[in-house]
Amino acid sequence: MPRFEFGSYVEAFILWLLQNAGVVFDAVGVAITAVVEAVTSIFTAPVWWVWLLLLVALALLVRGAGFAVFTLVGFLLVSSFDLWTETMETFGLVLVAALIAVAIGVPLGIWAARSRAASRTLRPVLDLAQTVPAFVYLIPVVLLFGIGVVPGVVATIVFSIAPAVRLTELGIRGVDGEVVEAAHAFGAHPRQILREVQLPMALPSIMAGVNQVIMLALSMVVVAGLAGADGLGTTVVSAVTQLDIATGVEGGLAVVIVAIFLDRFTSALAERPEGSLLARLRARRPQKAAAPAAERTSPAPAGSAVTGANA
Repeated sequence: MPRFEFGSYVEAFILWLLQNAGVVFDAVGVAITAVVEAVTSIFTAPVWWVWLLLLVALALLVRGAGFAVFTLVGFLLVSSFDLWTETMETFGLVLVAALIAVAIGVPLGIWAARSRAASRTLRPVLDLAQTVPAFVYLIPVVLLFGIGVVPGVVATIVFSIAPAVRLTELGIRGVDGEVVEAAHAFGAHPRQILREVQLPMALPSIMAGVNQVIMLALSMVVVAGLAGADGLGTTVVSAVTQLDIATGVEGGLAVVIVAIFLDRFTSALAERPEGSLLARLRARRPQKAAAPAAERTSPAPAGSAVTGANA
């Protein structure tokens, strides 16, 4: 059987893109680099203990004293490893990649929840993006964007976007149909139903998707380091190439601390006040349930009592 040169066709397509749309990829690369550098400068410019106090205060605000103690001890440990700057650079890279992935993935999930055709179309694309090894599509990404932080961010977005799409679709499809029908009965616009009913009720599922996006983005730190991005990925890659066990363990532990902090923080964001329409709908449902009971316990009409007396 003759060999099908699929890889050659993909390579030719990538080279065609590079020749005919190189300006577009250069512009995208400049924009991503500027955003990552701006975010990273915010994290790295102040003295380390300033951000430490801010992170502890944030942890205390969203989850309480236990999470604040973990944040204090964990990031003090990171500082003792002399990896504070690298950790903040990883913070910036993961934050930018995760925000872009969520900004793309959540609208796609809403679209897939409202359209079966869109869901069927997106499913194989997401399967391909999530199952193809990251090193495979890192090659064309590096070819299109060059060495640096941009291919790491783009590869991270492609690898981590699937949970945002799938869990958003799952959450919206899982909303109680009776609640949506009641919202229609209230005369709510479809956009208002989406904003004030479906998204608040699907928020736990959506935030689970955000958690998964962040975890997958952090798992791509080493790949981003191989592509030339700064941060803990560079530390781990250097430790692997030099067989430096101590540095590798410290870099890996710093990644774990960042992952736990972001995971607990994003899970706390799911606890939000409900939309006004959803609150009204939920307040109305017990009244509907109580109405038949009130009818059953209401006194008999006067006419029936007279009839019984006459009998």
